[in-house]
Amino acid sequence: MKTNINLKIVIIFFILGIVLILGIGASCILMLNQIEELGTTQENFVLVESVRNQLSQTKLIIIIAISVYTVISILIGFFVLKAVVSPMKRLIKSAEKIASGENVNVKETSQNTGEVADLENAFGIMTNELNQKLSEVNRQKRQIETILLHMTDGIIAFDMDGKVIHINPAAKELLGLNDKDNTFEKIFKKLDIDINIEKIIYLENWTSSEQRKNVGDKFVNILFAPFQDENDRPAGVIAVIQDITEHVRLDNMRKEFVADVSHELKTPITSIMGYSDTLLEGEYDEDTRVKFLSVISSEARRMARLVTDLLTLSRYDNKKASKEMTSFDLGELVKKCIEKLKFEIEKKGHNVECFVTASVPPVLADKDGIERVVLNILSNAIKYTPDNGMIKVYVGFVYNDAYIKVIDNGIGIPEEDLDRIFERFYRVDKARSRELGGTGLGLSIAKEILDKNKGSIDIKSKIRKGTEVVIRIPAKK
Repeated sequence: MKTNINLKIVIIFFILGIVLILGIGASCILMLNQIEELGTTQENFVLVESVRNQLSQTKLIIIIAISVYTVISILIGFFVLKAVVSPMKRLIKSAEKIASGENVNVKETSQNTGEVADLENAFGIMTNELNQKLSEVNRQKRQIETILLHMTDGIIAFDMDGKVIHINPAAKELLGLNDKDNTFEKIFKKLDIDINIEKIIYLENWTSSEQRKNVGDKFVNILFAPFQDENDRPAGVIAVIQDITEHVRLDNMRKEFVADVSHELKTPITSIMGYSDTLLEGEYDEDTRVKFLSVISSEARRMARLVTDLLTLSRYDNKKASKEMTSFDLGELVKKCIEKLKFEIEKKGHNVECFVTASVPPVLADKDGIERVVLNILSNAIKYTPDNGMIKVYVGFVYNDAYIKVIDNGIGIPEEDLDRIFERFYRVDKARSRELGGTGLGLSIAKEILDKNKGSIDIKSKIRKGTEVVIRIPAKK
C-alpha cells in the first residue's frame, strides 16, 4: 500500500514536470524553426547557423532538465509521502478505530515534525478526549436504560408524529399493551382516553395532562408531559404511568372506616337518646324504667368498647402502644383465659377441652397483648358456636414457634370472606355480630398485636362445619 502511494506521487510529479518542460522546449524549438526557415539569403546564413547551434543546445538542455526533474520528482514524492501522506494515513486509521469503538494511543499518532505533525498531535488529543466523552455517554445511556428497565412506573416516549420511540416493560404490563400498540392514538384509544398529542404539546396550560384510569383490576394514573430538543423546540411527549391500585384501595378503606365508625357510634347514641327521652317525657312503672335503663347501660358499654378498641388501634398505628416483653408459659396463659370465660361457656353449654404439650418452651412477648388475643379468639369461638358445641384448644411447639390452635364446630366463615376478616369493621354477618356485642375490630387488633410481637395468625373455616384458628409466637431462645 505504501509503495503504491509513493509510486503514484512520483508519477504525478514526473508527468507534471515533463509536460511543463516539453511545453517550454517545444515553444522554443518552434520559434527557432521559424527563424531557420527565414534564412534563405546569404545575409541570413550566419544567423541561421547560430539558430541551429541554439536549437541543438536547447534540445540538450531539455534532455538534461528532464533527467534532473525526474530525480527531483522522486525526492519530492518521498518527502510528501513521509511528511504528509503517512501522518494522514495514521489519522485516518485513528478515526477508523474511534468509529469502531477502539481506544486510540495518542503517542502512536504524534511521531512527526512540522505543522502536519502538530496537527496530528492535536487531532490525537482531540480524538482521545472524544473517546472519553463517547465512553461517558455510553455509560450514562446504559445507566438510563437500566433504570427505565427496572422502574415500577411505566414510561412511554412519543415523537411528534405520535410514534413510540421508547417504552419500558412496566408500561406494557400496567396498560396491557402488545407490539401492535405502537402509536399514541392506538394506545390511548384502546384505553378509551380522549386526549390529543397536539393539545399536550401546544396547549399544555389550557388542557388537563393527567388522567386516572381503571385497567382490568388495576388503577393507573397517567401523566403527560412534552419534551424539547437541544434547540428548545417541541420534540415529543412522555407519558408516565403510575400504579395507584393500593392508594385507591386504602382510600376506599379510609372512606369505609369513617362511614363504619359513624354508623357504629350513631346506632347506640340513637338508642340512648330515644330511651332517655322516653323516660323524661312521662312516668313509668319500675319494671319499664329498669328495662329502659338496662338498654341505655348496654348501649353505653357498647360505645365504650368501640371507643376503647379504636384507641387501641390508633396507638398501634402510631406505634405508641406500650408493651412489656416478659417470659411466660403459654399453656398457663391459655388455661387462665378459659377460666375467665367460664361463665359464657357454661351459659351456652359448650364442651371446652384444652391440651397442652409438656415440652412447650416459654415465650418472650407482651403478655397482656397475647392474653387479649387469646380471649378474643376464644370469645369468637364461644359466640359463633351453637349451644352445646365442642371447642378444642391445643398448645404446642413446632420448629421455633409455640402455637395455640382453637378448633370449634360453629357456623363457620364463607370462603369468600376469609381474605377480609382482618379488615376493620368487617363482619361476615353484621346483624348477628351487633346482636352479640361485637365491634368488628377484634381480629384487626389481634393481628396488630401479633405483628408487633413477631407472631402470626391463620384462620381456616368451612361454612356450617366450623373454624380453625392457629396463633404462632416465637419461643424464647
